[in-house]
Amino acid sequence: MSSSDTQVVATNRQARRNYELGDTYECGIVLRGSEVKSLRESKVQLDEAFAVIEDGEVWLLGLHIAPYSHAQAHSGHEAVRRRKLLLHRHQIERIRHRLQTERLALVPLRLYFSGGRAKVEIAVGKGRRTVDKRQDIARRDADREAARAMARSRRGER
Repeated sequence: MSSSDTQVVATNRQARRNYELGDTYECGIVLRGSEVKSLRESKVQLDEAFAVIEDGEVWLLGLHIAPYSHAQAHSGHEAVRRRKLLLHRHQIERIRHRLQTERLALVPLRLYFSGGRAKVEIAVGKGRRTVDKRQDIARRDADREAARAMARSRRGER
C-alpha cells in the first residue's frame, strides 16, 4: 500500500527516547464502534500504553481512547481497557521468545488507519538508563555543532 492511504492518529514520541527499539510489527487492533469514531477524531493517548503476551495472545494495556462525543451512554466504551492486538501465531511466538530470553518490552510506536482499518505499530525495545539518554543527547548536540561548522565553512564564514 502507498503511504498516501495511511492516516496517523497518534504517535508515541517518548518511546524512541526511553527505549532502544528493535524489530517492529504492524498489528490489527480489536475495537468497538464508538472507539473507532473517537480514533477518527484523534481522541487517543498512546504515551502510557504497553503490550503484553498472555496465553498466546497480545494485549495492549494503558491505551486511553476518550469516549466519542456523540455516543449515547449505553453504547459508549470504557476509556482505558485491555485491547487485543492481532498478529500471526509465528510472530507472537518469535516476540514471546525474545521477551523471555532478552528481558525486553513491547512498546507501541504509533496508531494509524491503513486502508480503513485501525493498526498499531509495536516494537520490541530495551529500556534505556538515564546515562544512555545523556550520551544520546551529547552525541546529537555534537553532530549538530559539526553540521553548523561545516555549513559555516561552505559559506566562507569563520
